[in-house]
Amino acid sequence: MPARTTTAKIPDAQIPVCRPACRREQGESPFTERQLKALESIMHFRRYEAGAYLFWEGDPAEAVYYVRKGHVKLRRTTDDGRDLLLSILKPGDFLVDFDHWDPNHRNSGQAMDDVEAGVIPLPELEMLLSKDGELAFRFAMWMSLMRRRSESKLCDLILLGKPGALASTLIRLTNSFGVAQPEGILIRLKLTNTELAELVGTTRESINRMLNSLKNEGVIDMAPGGKLRVLQLGKLQEMAGCPECPACPKEICSI
Repeated sequence: MPARTTTAKIPDAQIPVCRPACRREQGESPFTERQLKALESIMHFRRYEAGAYLFWEGDPAEAVYYVRKGHVKLRRTTDDGRDLLLSILKPGDFLVDFDHWDPNHRNSGQAMDDVEAGVIPLPELEMLLSKDGELAFRFAMWMSLMRRRSESKLCDLILLGKPGALASTLIRLTNSFGVAQPEGILIRLKLTNTELAELVGTTRESINRMLNSLKNEGVIDMAPGGKLRVLQLGKLQEMAGCPECPACPKEICSI
């Protein structure tokens, strides 16, 4: 596990080939406006500086987090000291990092930039869900969606090989953070090659080689500000086996 940083939190205030059941479109949020307001009513908000940790792997899991501002990366450290980047959360995303069988955090949540997050204590969430059956049902559906997303990413990483896994990751990044431009799709979230390597499960050197190959083929390029831009989405889809799952919704095929 990496050494803990001294940056303190400031209180206050793909489309992958192995998913036959990826046909039904999902809404942008599984919660209604009324339900979101009910969840917000039991939140207290905290601010975190870039690089600060919302929680650490192994810490007691005592709350659910709602990202209102900024981006949070969910990462895990392997026994041999390698970091895996499991997910990147954006404004509007909820973060649940525990289950009934493990009361501790299985991963670490780190702020990528200045973050404002709503913290929902577990007892208050349980009380709210016990009183609102429709919200409890939708919360279960949201948890199911997160499980399907994690399964689809894992499936790509295992079955597609490193080039295919990188292609899948770039597609997911365009779905989560893409902005259409005349030249292609700009990934507005700037990532380092090390972070891309952690997403794909490989080394930074391998990512450098694969990115250079995609640049030479005209599939991607580097936009001003060091952000990636996808020029040939169809080529990435071929590499990731997307034609075999053409209707996979973006809510599943996202980062």
